[in-house]
Amino acid sequence: MIGNLLSFASVMKSIGGVLLAVLILLAMITVHEFGHYVAGKILNFKINEFSIGFGPAIFKRRSKKTGELFAIRVIPLGGYCAFDGEDGLEEEQKKETVQSPLFEEFSPQSLEKEENDGGRYETKEENSKDRCEVKKENEYPEPKGEQFTDQAPWKRIIVLIAGATMNYILALFLIILMFACVGRPMYKVVEKMPLGTEETAILQEMDEGLLVGDVIKKVDGKNVYMITDYMDILNGRKQGDVVPVLVLRGGEEITVDMILRVDANIVNMSDTNTLLTAMGVNSMYAVTEREGFFPTIGHSLAYSVKIGGTVLRSLGELLTGKLGLDSMGGPITTIQVTSQAASSGLMSFLNIAAFIGVNLAVFNLLPIPALDGCKVIFCIIEWIRKKPVNRNVEAMIHFIGIIFLFGFAILVDLLQLF
Repeated sequence: MIGNLLSFASVMKSIGGVLLAVLILLAMITVHEFGHYVAGKILNFKINEFSIGFGPAIFKRRSKKTGELFAIRVIPLGGYCAFDGEDGLEEEQKKETVQSPLFEEFSPQSLEKEENDGGRYETKEENSKDRCEVKKENEYPEPKGEQFTDQAPWKRIIVLIAGATMNYILALFLIILMFACVGRPMYKVVEKMPLGTEETAILQEMDEGLLVGDVIKKVDGKNVYMITDYMDILNGRKQGDVVPVLVLRGGEEITVDMILRVDANIVNMSDTNTLLTAMGVNSMYAVTEREGFFPTIGHSLAYSVKIGGTVLRSLGELLTGKLGLDSMGGPITTIQVTSQAASSGLMSFLNIAAFIGVNLAVFNLLPIPALDGCKVIFCIIEWIRKKPVNRNVEAMIHFIGIIFLFGFAILVDLLQLF
């Protein structure tokens, strides 16, 4: 009986973690698209739809005030703010599209007769009166504003980067909240690596360095928040190099000399074994320390920049072959990792939400087709050339980009499974 209860509790915790992960992703997507929406409204862009998710709509409502459609769709892995004429192809499509008779306007020719299905003739005027009655019941105003491509390039650039900006602002807010309520993340030495028999007596005498229980605040005068910070500071240093480390020991801050045990030739950002061996420790774990208002703000800003740096670093190492595809993750892996972190406590919940927010901000501004960053590049080219790149060519480039991104996401998730 107890075993069944424990199993049920474990399952419910897993389900709750997945739901939290999906909610975090939906929140970040909503904030991102809301950034586009707000900037578009301010700059007088015509917006047809604001949608969260892809696929069939499970909820949708058209505003009687603005005529804009708001929808929640079944696949919660994306969203969009549909600007009128965003791809520049609407005008061509309109020429090929037959206008619905429901919205046909009156004209002198409407008095001509037409044959209906019942074999009876009636005037278009009579027919239009019936249609107008239907129209009044479902009448919505046309969304106001100008088409996307009719706006100046600098306005389009503002709208395009507004989504990533909103993601970063939310992530920064979450980091400040985390640092203020829980504390700034640091690492504590759990187990120290014993000296080897081949090490010299001089090294043994010098090796006071880090002790079990030390909380590391700075390395070589630089603040450290994540493992990659240690890697950036120590990478390339040689065995026997002395590195000053500011630690919190027994409630006091002291500076100790850490002697590197081996060369810190770190291969990639996942090479933690080389890092720990060079530092002379077997393991560390994350702890937190609360600080004053201004240090909290300063460290929060620095931490957000560090997170963005890890995104660029991982992509760089992926392109150069230092990291394999199996070290990446797609939507399924993201949800799995997020669910585990989100259900581990307030610190982990805020931290993973901030990570996702900064990741979305940075990733969307990369010059990859279909992403906002690539669209910004096209706007800059148009600004310089005084005329746009062929809209059909641009649309095809973005379409290929979408296919590539979806294919890449599926591939990395399959690599994680197998």
